[in-house]
Amino acid sequence: MKRNQVRIMTEMGMAVALSAIFDFLPLWKMPQGGSISLEMLPILIIALRWGVSPGMLAGGLYGLLQLVLGAYIVHPIQLVLDYPLPYALLGLAGLFVNKINLEKKTAAYSWLLGAILIGGIARFISHFLSGAVFFAQYAPEGQNPWLYSAIYNLTYIIPALFLCYLIIMPLLKHLIIAEGKKE
Repeated sequence: MKRNQVRIMTEMGMAVALSAIFDFLPLWKMPQGGSISLEMLPILIIALRWGVSPGMLAGGLYGLLQLVLGAYIVHPIQLVLDYPLPYALLGLAGLFVNKINLEKKTAAYSWLLGAILIGGIARFISHFLSGAVFFAQYAPEGQNPWLYSAIYNLTYIIPALFLCYLIIMPLLKHLIIAEGKKE
C-alpha cells in the first residue's frame, strides 16, 4: 500500500509539472485568457489511472501552481473559479474508470469519452460562472454576458478536450491500472 502511495504522489507531481509545461506551449491563446493546449492531459491521465481523489488533488495543485506562475485576479471567488477549482474538477473523469473494459474496445472508447467529457464539462462550468459574473464587460455590446461566457469558454475547452481524447485513445491500455481502479 505504501509503495502505491509513493507511486501515486510521484505521478501526480509529474502530472502537475507536465501540465505547467504544456500550458507554456499553447496551440492557440484566447484574448482574455484560456488556450487550446494539452495542459489537461496529465490531470486526466491521473484521474483515469488512479481515480477521482488523486485526479482532483493533482488538478487542484496545478490550479494553485498557475496562481504562482501568473494569474489574473479580480476577486477572491474568481480566483477559486478560474484556478484551483476547474482543474480539480477535471479529476471527475476518474468517476468512470471502473467502466472502462479494455476487452471491449468500442465500449472502452465510449466510456473514455464520457469520462473526459465529465471532467471537461465540470471545468467549463467553473470558468463559465467566472466569465459571466466577473468578466461580463468583455461581452460585445448587446450580447448576454452568460451567452458570451459560454461561447468564449467552449471555444477553447472543446478543442482541448478533443485533443486529449485523441491522445489518450491509443494509450488507454497502458494507462488503466487494475488496482488503481478502486477509489
